[in-house]
Amino acid sequence: MKPEYPLTRSAGFSLLEILVAVLIISILATMVGIKVGAKPTEARIAATNAQIVTFRNALQLYKMNSGAYPSQSQGLESLCQVPDVQPIPRRYPDGGYLDSRNLPADQWGNAYVYLVPGPNGEAYEIVSYGADGEPGGEGDFADISSLDM
Repeated sequence: MKPEYPLTRSAGFSLLEILVAVLIISILATMVGIKVGAKPTEARIAATNAQIVTFRNALQLYKMNSGAYPSQSQGLESLCQVPDVQPIPRRYPDGGYLDSRNLPADQWGNAYVYLVPGPNGEAYEIVSYGADGEPGGEGDFADISSLDM
C-alpha cells in the first residue's frame, strides 16, 4: 500500500531553520532577563507585600480558631507552631497556619516586626523595615507595612 502523501525532501525543518529559531528565542530570553534583572528592588518589595498578605490571611484564620490574634509575646511565630506563651489556643491545626514550620524572613533576610496593638486603633501591624533593616527610610529603604495595603 502506497502512502497518499509521499515524503519529500522538504518535510521537516532544516538545521539552519532550527538554529535561527533558537537564536531568536535566546535573544528574547536575554531581553526579558535584563528587564527583570534591572529591577530587583521592585521584585523584592512585591514579594514582601505578598508575604505580608499571606501573614494577614493566616492571622484571620488564627483569630477564627482561637478568638483572638496572637499576642505581642507570641509573635508571628505562632502561625508556624503552637505558641508556648499564654494564651495558648485550644484548637490549633497540625500543620500550623503557614506552609513552613519556621517563620520566613523578609526579602532582605530581616525578621518581620509584629506590633500588637497596631497604631491608630488597629488590631496589629506587620512591618518589614526594607533594604536597610532600620525603621523609617525612603525609596529602596522605605518600610513596608500591612497598614498600607
